[in-house]
Amino acid sequence: MQTVELKIAPKDWLYIIIIGAFFGFFISLCFYFLNYDLQNISTIIFSIASAIFISLFAFFLITISNKFILPKVKQKFWYLISFIFSFLAGFLGFSFSFLLFSFGDFKIIYILSSFWIYISITIGFLTFLVGLILHQFISMKYKNEMIKTQILETKLKALENELNPHFLFNALNSVSELIYQDQKKAETAVIHISKFLRNAINKESLITLETEVSMVKTYVSIENIRFDEKIVLNIEDYTEFKNIKIPKFSIQLLIENAIKHGYLGKTLNVDIKFLKDKIIVQNDGKIANIVSFGTGLTNLQKRLEIQNVGDLSFNILDDKMQFIIELK
Repeated sequence: MQTVELKIAPKDWLYIIIIGAFFGFFISLCFYFLNYDLQNISTIIFSIASAIFISLFAFFLITISNKFILPKVKQKFWYLISFIFSFLAGFLGFSFSFLLFSFGDFKIIYILSSFWIYISITIGFLTFLVGLILHQFISMKYKNEMIKTQILETKLKALENELNPHFLFNALNSVSELIYQDQKKAETAVIHISKFLRNAINKESLITLETEVSMVKTYVSIENIRFDEKIVLNIEDYTEFKNIKIPKFSIQLLIENAIKHGYLGKTLNVDIKFLKDKIIVQNDGKIANIVSFGTGLTNLQKRLEIQNVGDLSFNILDDKMQFIIELK
């Protein structure tokens, strides 16, 4: 059973505590102006401390609830437990503050001493109402985040499904020709295609650099069936960065783009270089004076944006066409 609907982010807790402190300050002003005997700094200190203690008790009780209680009970009881704990946060928070300040010489403690328990109960019911509102807010926030996540995942899957159909057709056509020319080579090609597709159907949208490079090597081996080993792949040492996560097919797509637009009928050298925040794919083939992002490059750019991984750019350096994945 998941308890995520009742979880509150640390940043949200900070806001709650700050709001609680301001709320306590506001209450202290009410005391301050309604009763002449309470017009002193101790009233403000006590009120602010009480509000902060209530927030801290809420943090403690909800944490205990999420980790140890909710996983063991049915979901239909979550609301009841949440509201009980909301009441206890106000009751215990104010009671603790009152008992703590009772060790000092505070005028407000003397005034409240005869009916502080009733104030604790009243504040407990107030925090119960606040807990009801807060629970609804957190639940709606979580549901909205889930919907956004599902939309992004759907977009990613749609983008991934656009990839490589023409590559597969070309590879299968090459294999069909090899069957009559070189059966051993055709068998090797089928093994490469099988290995590539096995990695391609991996459900993970983000994969390690090591896995992506492995797919790239397999891809180039398959393409060299058509190009008669004229695609030369040079991969710089990437041991230091092998566990970095990048979108699946990202480097492979840039290699495919280099072959499609850079191959001039002679040997095409494709280099892959790795920096801390960049992956550079360059080739010594045809230089494009105007670069427009077609389906493949646009696809990659969108996936980089959706997954908040980085950006895609291009450059011409030393008569070589470069495409750069700039990692965040």
